[in-house]
Amino acid sequence: MKQRIKVGIPRALSYYSFYPLWRVFLEKLGAEVIISKDTNRKILEDGIKETVNDACIPIKVFQGHVLDLINKVDFIFIPRMISADGKATFCPKFLGLPDMVRFSGVKLPPIIDSRYNLKGLPGGLLRFFRSVAKAIGVNNPFKQTYAAIAALIKQKKYQRLLLEGLKPPDAFEVINGSKKKLDLKKRKTTSCVSLPTKVALLGYPYAIYDPFISAGVYKRLKNLGVEVITFEQIPLAQMRRYSKVLPQNFFWYYSNLVCWAGLYLLDHKKVDGIIHVTAFGCGPDSMVDKTLELEAKNAGVPFLSLTIDEHTGEGGVQTRLEAFTDMLWARRQKSRAG
Repeated sequence: MKQRIKVGIPRALSYYSFYPLWRVFLEKLGAEVIISKDTNRKILEDGIKETVNDACIPIKVFQGHVLDLINKVDFIFIPRMISADGKATFCPKFLGLPDMVRFSGVKLPPIIDSRYNLKGLPGGLLRFFRSVAKAIGVNNPFKQTYAAIAALIKQKKYQRLLLEGLKPPDAFEVINGSKKKLDLKKRKTTSCVSLPTKVALLGYPYAIYDPFISAGVYKRLKNLGVEVITFEQIPLAQMRRYSKVLPQNFFWYYSNLVCWAGLYLLDHKKVDGIIHVTAFGCGPDSMVDKTLELEAKNAGVPFLSLTIDEHTGEGGVQTRLEAFTDMLWARRQKSRAG
């Protein structure tokens, strides 16, 4: 019996947005998909050793996840993410990520670096799928098409789950059939008050949902009785309307989503406060952070910028979150009394 090709997917960066698409497509082609371990101290330290000093922590963590897959897989899947909406691009480090990893000096399995680019001529997504399939030796166009359709259906289901309020790890469990959506909703933390404090937790998915590098900020807020809203819970069509509010949109895909979500929530008065999780040394993030801060100030909504790097401590994050949520609660009580 012919052994299945093993393809490794690092549990970082675009994983949190596109994992169901990647996994289902590769599995329908006959490959076995292997995911790197959850981020831990060793993965971070290994990544730091092999990454340039000025890289942000998500890039360092990604390198560590790549190293975790060595000797486990035949290929490592690192698509060259260029554009997911046909307009904005991903940040420069996304664009050069396959090359950064390939030339890091570590002996690696072959890298699948097909271009994910919806800009330019139609059919960019189909070209991407065909390129990935050919990289692992699947040249049958009917098999490629079948795998692509199955992957797109699963990706849409995943996005619907995020829109309903499930975070990526929980949505992955539903997609894989290991958990039921109803069971996960029962597990949700409920506030002890009738109208819980609502906080927008904005930032790139790989910074928010990786519990190690974010010091578990999402779970900590839930444990404080806060209702957390992320940009995945806002319909894309409604967010896109705010692309016309700013004089100039950002060049970068995730930056636009974060900023549009902030503008939408402020305009509709849907949150009591905004927390922006930003990675130290991220150029695009520095502009997004200042824009959100100014917009929140104009709207009279408290704003907290939470910067993460390899030295971020859980105690410091917990203290800042407690102080911020206590302040939001006090503002609400004062407003009611007035």
